[in-house]
Amino acid sequence: MRTDIGNALGGEPALTRDALDELDADVAAAHERIADGMADREFGYRSLNLPETADPDVIRNAVAPFADSDAVLTVGIGGSALGAATLTNALESDIDAYFLDNVDPEHTTRLLDSLDLSRTAVNVVSNSGTTAETLSNFLVVRDAMEREGVDWTEQTFVTTGPEGNLRNLANKHDLPALDVPEGVPGRFSVLSTVGLAAAAIQGHDLEAILAGAADERDRLAGSLYDSPAYAYGATTYALAERGAVTNAFMPYAESLETFAEWFAQLWAESLGKDGQGQTPARALGATDQHSQLQLYRAGPRDKLVTLVRPTEREDRGIPETDLAGLSYLGGQSLGTLLDAEFEATEASLTAADCPNVRIEIDRVDERRLGELLFGMEAACICYGELAELSTFTQPAVEWGKKAARGLLGGGEFAEAEAVRGKDRLVVE
Repeated sequence: MRTDIGNALGGEPALTRDALDELDADVAAAHERIADGMADREFGYRSLNLPETADPDVIRNAVAPFADSDAVLTVGIGGSALGAATLTNALESDIDAYFLDNVDPEHTTRLLDSLDLSRTAVNVVSNSGTTAETLSNFLVVRDAMEREGVDWTEQTFVTTGPEGNLRNLANKHDLPALDVPEGVPGRFSVLSTVGLAAAAIQGHDLEAILAGAADERDRLAGSLYDSPAYAYGATTYALAERGAVTNAFMPYAESLETFAEWFAQLWAESLGKDGQGQTPARALGATDQHSQLQLYRAGPRDKLVTLVRPTEREDRGIPETDLAGLSYLGGQSLGTLLDAEFEATEASLTAADCPNVRIEIDRVDERRLGELLFGMEAACICYGELAELSTFTQPAVEWGKKAARGLLGGGEFAEAEAVRGKDRLVVE
């Protein structure tokens, strides 16, 4: 992973090289704290140990009974699904991957109706085993299998913690079960059983993913100028402190579109605390040059744009044409055009004094995805250290969970009463 922060300097909000130099001493302290947390296997910091502690053989053994599946359906939400979706959507496979990470009844029905459930492996993912959305969707999936005469116990495995409903279910029905890594928040769990199981069923190289992550871990250092991950974490923090409270995250590869969704959860849930944080805005190059770039260049001066791309890809030529005004495209390629769009957008933002950062990987493959995913996790943790935030907690999310559970009759919660007492001003 390479991070170019040159275009983050001198824009509006203004960030100078001198300011980064001053911040570098804090980065050194943050790195020491992160290294100590990793060494002591502290909650959250354990995430950065996964390149060494994750065991691909354990994962492959658990999913071996599903090797002849036509599809894999992951039932989870948030960090229990987004990491797996990032990997499976980025990498090609003959086995399709699907995700139930919402409780929209129409979507769930359409998806289940479209699948041959007798040929679909189902992975139910919840650390606690009590996540309402995940367990509800699983009950619907199980019912759909039974209606079709499919033995759901032959098609299902779980990824969960040591206790809870899913662990009890696995024990009762002798289901294959993977352990959620201890001390790793869900949004940081992509490089573990949580994120790698679906990729294993698809036949992807788990060792290469973890090796890429290890490469990026070995580049963590006590200076932002020596670590691509810390360069990004420190720069985003410094810009947020100066008013760039929106981070428009724009990969230039369709295969990385879900990666932007994964990044959005990582960034929002980890850093949005104590009145601080940076709002992630998902975009896709070159598509969103035509829908969002106007705002980034000419709107409020409160944004950073992060441009992400692979520098190598398979290409496709553009045919010659005699259409007036389009002859310049003939003999070019779609890849050349996409690169030109990337360079033009970057220059356009810089000309408009909009800070932007370029992140590059060589290509979209297992090893480079490992680099990218680990790099963003380390960047996020670095930002949290610099901002003195509790990066690994999510108290606001827990409030909503309690409110929803109370509304469904799952207990008495003050949060549910707050929902019932909502003020209304309805216009019809």
